[in-house]
Amino acid sequence: MRVLRLSATADAVLNRRMLICLCTGFSSGLPFFFLIQFVPAWLHSEGVGLKEIGLFALVQLPYVWKFLWAPLLDRYTVRALGRRRGWMLGSQVGLLIVMAALGYWRPADELQLIMWIALVVAFFSATQDIALDAYRRELLADFELGLGNAFHIQAYRIAGLVPGALGLILADHLPWTVVFGVVAGFMLVGIGLTLVISEAVRDPKPPSTLREAVTEPFREFVSRNGARFALLCLAFMFFYKLGDSMATALSTPFYLDLGFSMTEIGLIAKNAALWPSIVGGILGGILMLKIGINRALWLFGAMQLVTILGFAALAEVGHVRWVLGVVIAFEYLGVGLGTAAFVAFIARATTPALAATQFALFTAITALPRTIASVLTGFLVEGGDPHQLEGVEGLLMGALMALGLPEGGLGWTRFFLLCTVLAVPGMLLLIWVAPWRALGDLQGEASGVPPISAE
Repeated sequence: MRVLRLSATADAVLNRRMLICLCTGFSSGLPFFFLIQFVPAWLHSEGVGLKEIGLFALVQLPYVWKFLWAPLLDRYTVRALGRRRGWMLGSQVGLLIVMAALGYWRPADELQLIMWIALVVAFFSATQDIALDAYRRELLADFELGLGNAFHIQAYRIAGLVPGALGLILADHLPWTVVFGVVAGFMLVGIGLTLVISEAVRDPKPPSTLREAVTEPFREFVSRNGARFALLCLAFMFFYKLGDSMATALSTPFYLDLGFSMTEIGLIAKNAALWPSIVGGILGGILMLKIGINRALWLFGAMQLVTILGFAALAEVGHVRWVLGVVIAFEYLGVGLGTAAFVAFIARATTPALAATQFALFTAITALPRTIASVLTGFLVEGGDPHQLEGVEGLLMGALMALGLPEGGLGWTRFFLLCTVLAVPGMLLLIWVAPWRALGDLQGEASGVPPISAE
C-alpha cells in the first residue's frame, strides 16, 4: 500500500503537465520581477530617489485592470496557434522587444518616457498572465491545482533570479543596455514553450458573443457561491497578500541602503533563494495534495507572516551577509508557499470555460494592494515635508501625515512591523472563506468545478 501511494505521488509530480507549469511560471515571473526588482535597482543606481521609484510602481496598473481586456482572450482565437497559445506568443514577443529596448533611455533625462515604456512592458506582461493562467486552468485536473500552481509559483519566483541576481551582477561589469538585452533574452523560454505545446485537451467552447464573455464570468461566480460568500472571497483576495506586498515592494533599494553592493545582493539572492524555492515548491505542492488548499492557506500564510519579521530583523542588524541570506531564504520559502496556496485557491474559484476573465479579475484584485503599497512605501519609509513636495507627491505625503505618519517617516524597522500588522486581516478572513475543517477540501476528492464555499 505504501509503495502504491509513493508511486501515485511520483506520478502526480513527474509528468508533462507539471513541466509546463514550471515553464509558464518562469515566463510569467520574468517580466514582473524585471519591473519590481531590476528597473528600481537601475533607477536607484542612476540617482532616482525612493519617492520617485515608489511612484514608478504605478506602471503595475495593467496587472490591476487586466480583467477589462481579458474577455477578448476568452472570446477571440488566433487561428494559426489556437485560443490560448496565440495570445501567449503575441505578448511574449512584445515583451522580448520592449524589455530589451528600455535600457536605451536615460533615467536622469527621460524618466517620464521610461515610465510609459515600462507601462507597455506591464501591459504585455499582464496579457501574457491572462493567457497563461487560463491555459493552466484548462490543462490541470482539479486535484492537480494545488501541485501545479505550486510549481508555477516557485518557477515564477525563481525567474526573479534573472533580473534580481544575474542582472544585478552583470550591471557591475557591463553597460546597462547590454544587461537589459540579456535579461530580456530569457523570454525565449516562454516563446519556446508556446511553440512546442498544443492547446489544452480540456479547452472548452468559447463564449458565443463578446457581451457573454464580459457578463457570464461574474454571473456564474456569484450564482455558484452566493453573494455574501463571493464578497468575503473577494475581500480575502485583497487582504491576504497585502503585508507581503508592502514588505517586498522596495526590497532591492532596502538592501542597497543597508550597504550591500549589487554583486552581493545578486550572489546571496542566487544561493539563498534557489534551493528553498525548489524544495519548498515540491514539498508544498505535495502537502497540498495531502491536506488540501484550505489548510495550506492557514499553514503557509502563517509562515508568510513570520518572514516579514525577518526584514525587520535585517533592518536592525544592518550589513550582515549571512542574515541577508537567511532573510531571503525564508522569504522565498514562506512567501512562495503562501502564494502557491493562494493561486491554487484562486484557480479553484474559476471555471475552465471562463477562466481568462475570472482568473484576470481575481488576480487583478490581488494586484491592487501590491500597486497601492508600492506607491506608498517610499513615503512611509522616508517621510518628507508635504509643503516642499509638488503635485501627487505632496498630496500623498499630506494625507499620510494626517493619518499620523511622522515627517521623518517610519524608517525601515517600523515600516516592516507595520507590514506584519497589515498581514493579519487576510489570515482572519480564512475563518469564513477557507475553514480548517472544511469538508471536501482535499483536492484528490474534487471533481468538476465545485463551489469554493465550505458549505
